[in-house]
Amino acid sequence: MRALYFRRQGQSKNRDTRSEDRSDRAHNNRKGPLRRWAAAVLLIAGLGLESAAAAPLDEATKQLLIEAVEAAYVVDLYHSRCRSDGSNRRTENLNKLLASRMRMTVLRVQDDVFPERNYRKVQERLQREFLDMLAENGGCAGVKDSELPVEFRARYDEKMRAIEALP
Repeated sequence: MRALYFRRQGQSKNRDTRSEDRSDRAHNNRKGPLRRWAAAVLLIAGLGLESAAAAPLDEATKQLLIEAVEAAYVVDLYHSRCRSDGSNRRTENLNKLLASRMRMTVLRVQDDVFPERNYRKVQERLQREFLDMLAENGGCAGVKDSELPVEFRARYDEKMRAIEALP
């Protein structure tokens, strides 16, 4: 009899806590739409600030960005194809520089600034041009024996310094 009493007490207690849990959830559900609305407002405001911070680029800056992306991509292709180094270090370094200085990425430059307006098409074209240049110069062995790797690196370094010098 006594066990039955405690069991009933426990059940009623569980029922009470369940109803309290339901009331808490109902209270929190009332806050849900308000929280979602506030999050949406903050997101929209943040997007507005982001677009306001990204100033329109002049033609000289656009050309510099195109040349910098091309230079980084060529150096990375050379290292990947001829030196078995697929780290894409130069593109990553350019990406970091663009993100910190101009609040944009290499992919955004390829999408928005390059004439193709599509990063996949840009990357395909750059790879095709690199492979054509490689074939013209006798493959990796011919390029390694020439001054081209030094020229690739010098062009990349020049473009990186030019971007760092931008206001």
